[in-house]
Amino acid sequence: MHEYETIPLQRGEARVAWKRHPRARRVSLRIDPRAGSVVITLPKRGSRRAGMDLLMTHAAWVEDRLAALPEAVAFVDGAWLPVDDRPRPIRHAPGARSHIADDEIVIGGETAFLARRVSDLLRAEARRRLVRLSHEKATQAGSAPRRVTVKDTVSRWGSCAPDGALAYSWRLIFAPPSVQDYVAAHEVAHLTHMNHGPRFWALVRTLTPHTEAAVDWLRREGPRLMRYG
Repeated sequence: MHEYETIPLQRGEARVAWKRHPRARRVSLRIDPRAGSVVITLPKRGSRRAGMDLLMTHAAWVEDRLAALPEAVAFVDGAWLPVDDRPRPIRHAPGARSHIADDEIVIGGETAFLARRVSDLLRAEARRRLVRLSHEKATQAGSAPRRVTVKDTVSRWGSCAPDGALAYSWRLIFAPPSVQDYVAAHEVAHLTHMNHGPRFWALVRTLTPHTEAAVDWLRREGPRLMRYG
């Protein structure tokens, strides 16, 4: 659990999360686009004063980054969500089966559980796609993941553990299929090369034709994916 506080900056206020990490070697600062807040990480013996100094030194950058974040979109009836980067409205239909249609996201059940049902549906669809992509690309690469999971990560779209377990951000469901394809190829390539050397990138490019375009898309649009839900 982070400790949050609201701190006045030069042009307004910022919600700041304080995080102490025993392995951190220095004070660091980053933007959490999902929460629309600033995260200041302190070493085990780091002082809040040092964190405040870092924040104030970079106040203009922090305010610019927070101001550039898209508006948050809640999972409510009528909200538009970009499945595969194609906007579709949420339609609450109490008696219907929850599913993703070509032109809408249909959610059944009671109103009180609508947001959770939207999240569950999107996570399940993301997992289905990324499991399929991972196994297809692993077969092509001559490898096999130990398992594939989806999480709500903040800083990485995917990861490959030393034991061969792959994990992805479920928010990739909001990205174009070509971006999903690239992220799966990237993590599957790590099953063979646990680095980012030339042979790793050569394998990635044999597994997907979308590397450069997808990397550029995630750099530009990635923060937006964190603003849903």
